Amino acid sequence: MDPRDTAGHEEYSFACMHCGHGWERAYEIRHHTDLDGRPFVTYHDPADGGRVPSPLTRPLCPNCESHVVRIMRAGQVYTTEHALPQE
Repeated sequence: MDPRDTAGHEEYSFACMHCGHGWERAYEIRHHTDLDGRPFVTYHDPADGGRVPSPLTRPLCPNCESHVVRIMRAGQVYTTEHALPQE
């Protein structure tokens, strides 16, 4: 990574409106500047550094592969799962 570029860390919660599956995912977000001086970001898997699609453009449910997905702030899925009665 170019030393002039910066990286940040963001986490999101997701809920599939098709099958009801919920999950959370962390991303490393790298901020860059193109040759014309315009800023842009790339999303990366923090585990291996590999580039991944932006979760904000067209998220995909890993359970049913639907694109009808709600994006929420981090912790929403975890909070909901732990608020439900345990069987």
